[in-house]
Amino acid sequence: MPPTDTQITRASRPDGTRERRVWGAAVAAVVVLGYLLILVVDPRFFYIDDTESGAVPNWLQLGRILRDGHFPSLVLDQWMAGNYPVEGQGGLWNPVQMAINYISPSIDNLVLLATAVKLGFSIVLGLGVYRVALAYGARANWAAVAGASAPFVGFTLFFENTSWVTALMGTAWIMNAWASSVSYARGRGGPIIPFVFLYLAISVGYVHAAVMAAVMIGSVAIGERLFQRLWRPALKVCAVGIAAAACGALTFLPGVLTSAVTWRSGDEGTFNDNFLTAPWSESLTASIPTAVTSIESWAGETTESPVTYIAWFLVPALAFIAWRRVPPGLRELSAPLIVLAFALIFTAGPSDIGPIRWPARILPFVAICALILVVTLISRYGTVDKLRPRLLAAGLLTLVLLLRASSSGPEFFGRHVLAALAILLVGALALLLAHRFSTRATAALLLVTIAPVAMYQVATYQPPFDKWWLPTSQSEARAQFPQWQGATLQLGSRTLTETEADGPEDPQLPWHSQVYGNFAKVMGLDYVNAYTPVGYLDFANLLCFEHEGSTCSDAFERVFEIEPYTGRTYADLMQLDRIVLQKNQYPLANSRPAPAGWKWVTAPTPESARQVYVLERVDGLIPASAGRVAATVDATAVPRTSDADSEHVEVSSPNGGSVVFSRLAWPGYTATLNGEELQTKGLADIFLYVDLPPGTENADLQITFRPPGERIGLAAMAGGVIVLIGLVVLDVRRRRSPAAPQFDGDAESS
Repeated sequence: MPPTDTQITRASRPDGTRERRVWGAAVAAVVVLGYLLILVVDPRFFYIDDTESGAVPNWLQLGRILRDGHFPSLVLDQWMAGNYPVEGQGGLWNPVQMAINYISPSIDNLVLLATAVKLGFSIVLGLGVYRVALAYGARANWAAVAGASAPFVGFTLFFENTSWVTALMGTAWIMNAWASSVSYARGRGGPIIPFVFLYLAISVGYVHAAVMAAVMIGSVAIGERLFQRLWRPALKVCAVGIAAAACGALTFLPGVLTSAVTWRSGDEGTFNDNFLTAPWSESLTASIPTAVTSIESWAGETTESPVTYIAWFLVPALAFIAWRRVPPGLRELSAPLIVLAFALIFTAGPSDIGPIRWPARILPFVAICALILVVTLISRYGTVDKLRPRLLAAGLLTLVLLLRASSSGPEFFGRHVLAALAILLVGALALLLAHRFSTRATAALLLVTIAPVAMYQVATYQPPFDKWWLPTSQSEARAQFPQWQGATLQLGSRTLTETEADGPEDPQLPWHSQVYGNFAKVMGLDYVNAYTPVGYLDFANLLCFEHEGSTCSDAFERVFEIEPYTGRTYADLMQLDRIVLQKNQYPLANSRPAPAGWKWVTAPTPESARQVYVLERVDGLIPASAGRVAATVDATAVPRTSDADSEHVEVSSPNGGSVVFSRLAWPGYTATLNGEELQTKGLADIFLYVDLPPGTENADLQITFRPPGERIGLAAMAGGVIVLIGLVVLDVRRRRSPAAPQFDGDAESS
């Protein structure tokens, strides 16, 4: 006997624990299957752009530092890219990220490492969305459809799964924090779990994740106040958010308090240049998997990837909701509606709000909230009553999708038509299964389609990022690259390299002799060149450094200019052992005499000799015993000890003088002379130095670095823990109270 209308809508009995676990396992299985199918099409899909050039090498270097028994802070020879507390996205205070960092050096295959980490977080994301949908009353089968779809929505698939892994991490933690916060507000859980997920989301170091964590907590608080009509649940959720924010402040304070000397010093004001903004009209392609978008990105004014795609069934499913029955249930859905509204407004622009830029980064939250709302409404109010007009409505919605997709990408009109036909055919099969069997069969069908659609999209469309074709393993990278020792500065531009190769074995690729991004970190080499999103403004201007380590052609002359106060070259003040010059940028470099104290040497391999010239010091490598003292003026300095965060030097200066260090003058340095505080300064606003008073004789000079805001951050963290402890005590008392009310969300919402 076919199911009745009441069976197609929300059942009166909630799903049991076993059924929820089965459908949760289905979410994880679909995500794994999707990854496997994508890897069949493109084995490097999850190792692209910022992942291969930035994130994974960072994990390797941070892991090596941890294994050496040090907490990561400064990496001096990387100069402006070596301040990990300021970079933020190293996740120094995120225990899960630090565990990934610690494990990473043991994994030789870097594609495997990146793919495994992203798969893990995609499963966490899917299960988080599944939990949120359940929390708002979706049946387990429909909640599973939303959860399994989330890691494969367009922006997540083509931006975060390929390149921006920290964004994927942040979203995954936020969704689990959301589900746990609702449970806490409704008396079904305690404050510890939502706090942990919130803290993990914030301490990833991705500013958009921190913003969305705050938006989510505020929305849940408002939603629970409206739904339960009580202030206590809202205040509890806000208190957990405040505790997590206080503990996570340490992640962002160093960057904020250092911004005056970085590229971020100019991030002021609000403007819109339309880059990575997503007009609301783009949502009209949310259910057609072939649609490209009019979002401007690095691919041009049109991003030829389906980055606004959510799920093929999402929009047509709206025709099968009994909308007249929906309004009474909207109070409970206030939170996802508020988050959706915020995300839609935010993604539409402006493109820059101070340091927060590229609003399309929030598109995954548009997709996730839409999925949660639709599956919840289908669970509660889904119907096939008055089937003919509903079929007509679904057809008209599909036609709108087709027309909008054809507007953005008219050159793909044929595939759009085929996609629309497929939506209608598979949608009809889904309805037949619901009619003949149950909505569980329909949900199973939808789950089966998710991975093949993602596979098709990856096979058909390219992400809006370049593949760098970096070697896929640590051993391969080291085997192909000269193992130069000492501090090396590379002068060259990535725009002059050949990266459009047939594969990683192409000898024209620069990775046999040149480093861009964080490639040097893969091999454990000490290069100045590294990827940084923040930079150090005056140092970058000195050598015209770009964010990925490229320099301009003037950099060669500049690095050998004489700094007037010390009489030393900038190369000397940086304590460089070697300078590598890209032949494409300096084709006749070795035809000129080497600078004083330097010599031209032959690159050690044929591949590197074809691509670069090499300068090395005549006297060999600067010994480690020299510490970081780069120059003295009217003073003598004998280094005693030196490490990343400190210098201990014995100094003398009868008439007063200066000691200049081969360190960037980052905010956070302090100096003492025989225990008395000295002012630290920046020579040319670049090099750290101190002035010694007259009469200084065999005095003890100590330089110490501590990230600015660290003490405040630790104090805030202590305050956050105290708030959390208070919430735990109150929760325990509530649970022990025989009169403690237990909120029954299912009973009230049914």
